Amino acid sequence: MRDKISQLFCLQKNACKNNSTDNNRGHNVPTKTTSNGTMCANGSLGTEGPEAPETDSSGTGRMRKPLERNGSTQNHVVHLERRLGLFSGVALIVGTMIGSGIFVSPSGLLVRTGSVGVSFIIWLACGVLSLLGALAYAELGTMNTSSGAEWAYFMDAYGPAPAFLFSWVSTLVLKPSQMAIICLSFAQYAVEAFVTECDPPRGVVKMVALVAIVMILFVNCYSVNLGMAVQNVFTAAKLVAVVVVICGGAWKLMQGNTQHLSNAFNGPMPNVGAIATAFYTGLWAYDGWNNLNYVTEEIKNPSKNLPRSIIIGIPLVTLCYALINISYLAAMSPQEMIESEAVAVTFGNRILGALAWLMPLSVTISTFGSANGTLFAAGRLCFAASREGHLLDILSYVHVRRLTPAPGLIFHSLIASAMVLHGTIDSLIDFFSFTAWIFYGGAMLALIVMRYTKPNYPRPYKVPIIIPVVVLVISVYLVAAPIFETPRVEYLYALLFIFAGLIFYVPFVKLGMTPRFMNKVTLFFQLLLEVVPTSSMAMFE
Repeated sequence: MRDKISQLFCLQKNACKNNSTDNNRGHNVPTKTTSNGTMCANGSLGTEGPEAPETDSSGTGRMRKPLERNGSTQNHVVHLERRLGLFSGVALIVGTMIGSGIFVSPSGLLVRTGSVGVSFIIWLACGVLSLLGALAYAELGTMNTSSGAEWAYFMDAYGPAPAFLFSWVSTLVLKPSQMAIICLSFAQYAVEAFVTECDPPRGVVKMVALVAIVMILFVNCYSVNLGMAVQNVFTAAKLVAVVVVICGGAWKLMQGNTQHLSNAFNGPMPNVGAIATAFYTGLWAYDGWNNLNYVTEEIKNPSKNLPRSIIIGIPLVTLCYALINISYLAAMSPQEMIESEAVAVTFGNRILGALAWLMPLSVTISTFGSANGTLFAAGRLCFAASREGHLLDILSYVHVRRLTPAPGLIFHSLIASAMVLHGTIDSLIDFFSFTAWIFYGGAMLALIVMRYTKPNYPRPYKVPIIIPVVVLVISVYLVAAPIFETPRVEYLYALLFIFAGLIFYVPFVKLGMTPRFMNKVTLFFQLLLEVVPTSSMAMFE
């Protein structure tokens, strides 16, 4: 422990010395004396320093608060480094999107639509919607290259209160539930490989899911490069599995097995509410299209690589999903797909024969890679919101040597573990989809608002205004249609939970009230985890 204290104090002295001699900042930041007598911008050990001011692009010379949050820069002793290139960006998008959804969701879509043709149209529509949403996010991400995605955009467009509500819901529910769903799916398929005559024990499934969370947490805390290496390898492996499914389907089609694709639109048309819930099922398989926006501080040349990764990654996933669905229908009937709890496994048994075990293995690889990408992005959201004072300070700290946001990663993993122990996949998916599209719509509205309120901000990438308008209208439909068609108390709980965040926002964020013991708690975890802050909050007129 003494070694840790000495190391952190040494780093603190160097950081404070650098900050005190940095005369080109143009700001006076209040300082506080730490226990060793050195002066820093807050009471914690580590690096602090205000951000440089920006001049309004209108040419008036007035100072304005920049769109980009007070992110870590090369001038700080500790900062997040830009290590993600174009290939890693595509791998993060593809690797996070292709998880368990395409191997499980096709049956759910058929149940809710009652038609092969309608379900196929919804699969394609979900891909187009994801692409349009991601293109709008690309403009937002190149305007503001700090981490945090929706949180940063809400701060720019609406102010701190809506941004806090997003960080409140996303940190405590959305990202952990997404992680829990994926890890439960991973465990389900991993255990099924060893249990053939009965359903796998629920307790064993949950234990395997917890082990997966711990493994992914270790990888992402140990090194950013290791986390992305795992993501790249698992993305390549799951694409091989996708190719196997597509080739197997093509082989069946060449044999003349097209009977399940004919008369695709037989059956009654689904109602408005059923289409919305079918979109929930399909969009769950596509979720992850915005994950790259959570790590923009670590992308090399984000103004180019962010939109390029999106334009390459999402159409690739959409094409894969369309071909996989055709392959499924070449090997089994719609009714067989509905009755199958694991469509991919049934497909493997029909096509691969003695190599059928490859399909459960492929699903476990796919879900593990998706969970890795989910935690990678979730930790950056927690880091960015905490750095602005919207969450606990310790969650914005970075490991002194590994430069990973370890506290945020650990926090998300703990909540996800609790959800694994007490939740089920189906209950978590519906809650996740309903709540997530409230905020996706809010991000589209933020882009539209800033076209008028911040017209002079640089936009390296700009989408036609019709794109965010279309996505906003669809998101309103996806949120409202299930409420009016089939009202459920869970939707009310979700809305109440969102606005319950104001109970904590007013005293702890707006009024700045902090319990006295929190400084000791922060210092304890700082020494335990060997983490330090990256930057202080800049003060603007």
